[in-house]
Amino acid sequence: MMQSGSQAPVIKMNGVSKFFGDFQALKNVSLDVAEGERLVVCGPSGSGKSTLIRCINRLEKHEKGEIDVEGIRLNDSPAALDAIRQNVGMVFQQFNLFPHLSVMDNLTLGPMRAYGLTKAVAQARAMKYLERVRIPDQAEKLPRQLSGGQQQRVAIARSLCMEPKILLFDEPTSALDPEMINEVLEVMVELAETGMTMIVVTHEMGFARKVADRMVFMDEGEIVEVAEPEQFFTAPKSDRCRDFLQKIINH
Repeated sequence: MMQSGSQAPVIKMNGVSKFFGDFQALKNVSLDVAEGERLVVCGPSGSGKSTLIRCINRLEKHEKGEIDVEGIRLNDSPAALDAIRQNVGMVFQQFNLFPHLSVMDNLTLGPMRAYGLTKAVAQARAMKYLERVRIPDQAEKLPRQLSGGQQQRVAIARSLCMEPKILLFDEPTSALDPEMINEVLEVMVELAETGMTMIVVTHEMGFARKVADRMVFMDEGEIVEVAEPEQFFTAPKSDRCRDFLQKIINH
């Protein structure tokens, strides 16, 4: 797996397995992610993509193997969990905004509680990130007053307000209407250009080609193929990957 020079990876997964009852969602998965790397994870429905990234921030608890994030071993220790959650942000498929709070309050709640920021400092930070996702004029609205694309951009800004080192995206455009997908992807492309470490689970192959340093193809709970985008899209090594790409690109 790629590492930048001799630098230790910021995420290291070694032999990770995850079960839901009798169903094995991840099968002995190993993956290193370097600092500043943009990784796009794709694969058919039920292949383990979302479970993979949910294990990285401990939303799901893996049963076997080791996961290290920023040098911290993921385990049941509350201190480890706190450290991971401060370093790792997540943007979900459904926006998960608090419906009764304004956009501004959605963005300031976390930093004020987690870091003890004053309201003024938290609001200044929130405006900075609302400007980055291009909706500073929506700060006082409630989520229901926004389009789906705007709500997802608020969700991205909310993650950025915690100033994480790593950002995980779990199919961030799959709940959006087609005309709203591009506005969210444009924000994600700009974010990738800032050098943030990103892992994106998505079917948006145009975005993947543009942004990814490496592509990860998963099927049936396993990492089947890892490659740079050019090789991945033009000469995939596995039949499973080739079949998937033909289906999704010709869709």
